[in-house]
Amino acid sequence: MRVLLLLQQQHHAHFLLYKPDGVLSQFVTRAKVKKRHRFLGDLGHAFPAGTMAVGRLDRATEGLLLLTTDGRLSYHVTTAGRVEKEYWAELDGVISDGALAALERGVDVGVRGAGGRARSAPYAARAVAATRLAAPPPLPPRRRRVPAHRPHSWVALTVLDGKYHQVRKMTAAVGFPTLRLVRARIGHLRVGAMRPGDVAPLDAAALGALAPPPAGPDGRR
Repeated sequence: MRVLLLLQQQHHAHFLLYKPDGVLSQFVTRAKVKKRHRFLGDLGHAFPAGTMAVGRLDRATEGLLLLTTDGRLSYHVTTAGRVEKEYWAELDGVISDGALAALERGVDVGVRGAGGRARSAPYAARAVAATRLAAPPPLPPRRRRVPAHRPHSWVALTVLDGKYHQVRKMTAAVGFPTLRLVRARIGHLRVGAMRPGDVAPLDAAALGALAPPPAGPDGRR
């Protein structure tokens, strides 16, 4: 049993994808919905059967998305509090030091689903780190223009949770709505020179600390 588990782990495939803006973080959907949206399978990459997204980025958010055929890896990375995710956010307005401090202390936000229905009571969302960027990060131009009413600023936000629209709600809660959002880091994996649609295979060495702990003889961790 132990040998079988090890063989299964060795044959899993893992990828790092730069998800473009406008693409949903899933592969399979109903045909009726597929006509209205773009999905990961539409990007032209031949991923192996059983490939799944580890967590999700909403349609308007771009950047790093981890893909895997290993459900244990998905569970390990998405369990709250285990893996840092860093986002670069372009904001409507020049964010103040007080707003940055509030993001690190924690702000109350609500969780609602895509239909606007409340999914939980308001909770305190906190950034592990919130830093104003001196210059815009080196990102490709975005084709979609988002209306803004003030000068823009960029911040780097590091969070441990990944609830629905959490980063966008956090910046809006301190008075600076997000205009563009890019996930720049998952754990030690960074966006680097990747561009929308790029994909990089990951082996065990590249996964490093993101890999789940080895299973015991009975299949448990």
